[in-house]
Amino acid sequence: MGILEKISEIEKEIARTQKNKATEYHLGLLKAKLAKYRQQLLEPQGKAGAKGEGFDVMKSGDARVALIGFPSVGKSTLLNTLTSTHSESANYEFTTLTCIPGVIEYNGANIQLLDLPGIIEGAAQGKGRGRQVIAVARTADLVVMMLDATKREYQRELLEKELESVGIRLNKGKPNIYFKPKKGGGMSFNSMVTMTKCNERLVSMILHEYKIFNCEVLFRDDCTSDEFVDVILGNRVYLPCLYVYNKIDQISIEEVDRLARQPNSLVMSCNMKLNLDYLLEMTWFYLALIRVYTKKRGEKPDFDGGLVLRRGCSVEHVCHAVHRSITEVFKYALVWGTSVKYSPQRVGLSHIMNHEDVIQIVKK
Repeated sequence: MGILEKISEIEKEIARTQKNKATEYHLGLLKAKLAKYRQQLLEPQGKAGAKGEGFDVMKSGDARVALIGFPSVGKSTLLNTLTSTHSESANYEFTTLTCIPGVIEYNGANIQLLDLPGIIEGAAQGKGRGRQVIAVARTADLVVMMLDATKREYQRELLEKELESVGIRLNKGKPNIYFKPKKGGGMSFNSMVTMTKCNERLVSMILHEYKIFNCEVLFRDDCTSDEFVDVILGNRVYLPCLYVYNKIDQISIEEVDRLARQPNSLVMSCNMKLNLDYLLEMTWFYLALIRVYTKKRGEKPDFDGGLVLRRGCSVEHVCHAVHRSITEVFKYALVWGTSVKYSPQRVGLSHIMNHEDVIQIVKK
């Protein structure tokens, strides 16, 4: 029996097993086996040169956005509208057959936008070059999932399922579980919270399935067995996702309102160029980018340039962005903007910067 057949059998058994207290251990073990087989499917143990053709595109700019969706939802049209790149678009499926990169210039940042071929059901198993598409999506900073507003919600559910099965977790944080394999000493299990979704026995069974008998496990949150499997595998990617419903010019205003109110969602029309400004604004927000301006002593801030950094960056990150050696001769910095109580304020390396702050670095 091949890996695909084993995966299919386990999925069928999970589907027909009732979920209750008596079956939670059995289901936990089945999910652990399923994750292991999917891992083997994604990383075949073949020769190094036996890999298929990929969509390797060099990462450039300040951030990378992957456009994912079913065929003919408007991905190529969006790329052509937002960037100077031309991607062939037509009203038939699979117009795009490879990865086409473009660059969005917004708020002084260069955001790389990747138009990926349409995904079909079974992409995680390699159908429709789905494995290559998903491999590129894992390298992105943000997934923009394009959906057809004229079709039912099954599109979104199928795409989420395909990405979930290959270890891409959308709009989720990393499980707060400490896990460290050891050479001996058996298993040490502890939890800092009351466990309602998992317990020591289930953790032990999952570890045995992966042939791990010596380790330290500490649950800092009330996590599920699925999240514990993710921690064991250690190759899960946690990405923000923006659900974009295209073709709103073909549906009723009530349906547009319903879709727009869903979490992490926005509505637009590529053909009529509706709501594109809000899409760019939300892309900037989900990428957690900020722009910081530098200033020399006695001169005006450099508003034409500026540094594009991640939200939550400190003065030390700004110093590294200017030049790596600045922290060695750093004395203090003067900051103007919303991150300080008064302008200018004298701050140290640990001060957190905000969007459109101005900074002047003073050396020793």
